Amino acid sequence: MKNPALAVALSVALTPLFIAHAHADKLDDIIGSGTLRCAVTLDFPPMGFRDAGNKPAGFDVDYCHDLAKILGVEAEVVETPFPDRIPALVSGRADVIVASTSDTLERAKTVGLTVPYFAFQMVVLTRDDTGINSYDDLKGKPLGNTSGTYEAIALEKDQKSWGSGSFRAYQSQNDTLLAVAQGHIDATVVTNTVAAATLKSGKYKNLKIAGNAPYVIDYVSLGAKRNEYGLINYLNLFVNQQVRTGRYKELFVKWVGTDIPPADLVVPQVYY
Repeated sequence: MKNPALAVALSVALTPLFIAHAHADKLDDIIGSGTLRCAVTLDFPPMGFRDAGNKPAGFDVDYCHDLAKILGVEAEVVETPFPDRIPALVSGRADVIVASTSDTLERAKTVGLTVPYFAFQMVVLTRDDTGINSYDDLKGKPLGNTSGTYEAIALEKDQKSWGSGSFRAYQSQNDTLLAVAQGHIDATVVTNTVAAATLKSGKYKNLKIAGNAPYVIDYVSLGAKRNEYGLINYLNLFVNQQVRTGRYKELFVKWVGTDIPPADLVVPQVYY
């Protein structure tokens, strides 16, 4: 630039913008606010639910509190249905997603996802009277699942490829389980943790597990706004520390129990 005076003027004018941008960091904002707002789904036991006192509880709830404790702030659980997880983050209602969110490439176009903090195996859940004993038996049956979940996308895709039967989407996990129990649909696919918790609760006496669903392991991540690299890096390290310190296993045993082995977060040739 040939005009030194103009260069100085522009420099002075733009400096506050650069400074503001440099300090516009979500991690700093969370620490400064004194509160970490976690989007958590509370109809997905044992990951998230309401206890007998109507208080948020579960693996994801404890995970949120662990993160808040490390940051030196208070945890605020923002109850968020599965379909609203990303909107809650994008709209600013939540700072992070701690809601068993599958790490799909499609989601990564919208939000930043961490390394896996949990993993699920999928199983078929049906009634005793349907004659369904395996995933292959689902062909031609009325099926359904919870909108926006990994298993819903996979099940609906298969149902369409079979060219028979039907598929219905529900807004919550509770709605899906109730639909199976009451006969509105014959079966659904849920995580092994949900199936175990549902049968253990005794709420639905007529439900059973009918084998595994032939889906890949569902690895789930914490979520933050896509451009918040500092926060995402911190969350990745936090997940790492939860495993290294034994806290991950402790929470797994607390909420899932010992009937199911702790979910293996190792992805062969990727995460060791």
